[in-house]
Amino acid sequence: MITSKRAWDRYIAALRKVNDEATESILYYLQQFGIPSTPDEMDALIDAAFAISNKYGEAAAALAAEWYDATAALAGRTLDPAVPAPTAPIDEVARAIVGTAKTQNEEIIAASIGRLVKRTGVDTTMQNAIRDNAEWAWIPVGDTCAFCITLASRGWQPASAKALKGGHAEHIHANCDCTYQIRFDGSSSVAGYDPDKYLKMYEDAEGRSSKDKINAMRRELYAENREKILEQKADAYEKRKELNSSAAEETDV
Repeated sequence: MITSKRAWDRYIAALRKVNDEATESILYYLQQFGIPSTPDEMDALIDAAFAISNKYGEAAAALAAEWYDATAALAGRTLDPAVPAPTAPIDEVARAIVGTAKTQNEEIIAASIGRLVKRTGVDTTMQNAIRDNAEWAWIPVGDTCAFCITLASRGWQPASAKALKGGHAEHIHANCDCTYQIRFDGSSSVAGYDPDKYLKMYEDAEGRSSKDKINAMRRELYAENREKILEQKADAYEKRKELNSSAAEETDV
């Protein structure tokens, strides 16, 4: 069974929408109230971030669980319904906010919560795959990073807790649509996923260690996509200006 590009893209778009809304909610809060400068302001931001992380983390987990169950059903497997992973606890949200607030960069602060939301969805897939002895593969989406390519080059593997780090997925960042797909028959895949291609990219990269190869791929990918990266930064800047304008208008009212 091959998951069509259309079906996979639709699933990824739904996950992205949830993650984007979480990030934009934090950005909007910061535009209204600013980056915290007092303990009380920090506590207020943490409370808001925890509520946002909870709301959108639950949505990401529900999407991942629904996709997991649908994949199992199409494979003819009768399993217990997928269990949504828990959202990030408040102490973890607090660490993310306090750590990134030091940068005084609104996008970085917001991305830290977007990352926790995305992680909840990925955790849902991974935890249920381990429970059900499925296989998984990391599926790149779009212009992905060197580390994602390295993960994708591993191909389909038995789901194992060894891939978890601190009980969570090994590699999650907010500005990334890559995620795990699962299978139960040893032959299913996602249209366009070519682990051999990614393995060749990894093996052909300069360097002897994995770290050296990943860094070499990063440099090469940046050189290839420099113009697109600059355009994305410009788009992000325009979105930030729009949020600033909306927050200013509400303040005036």
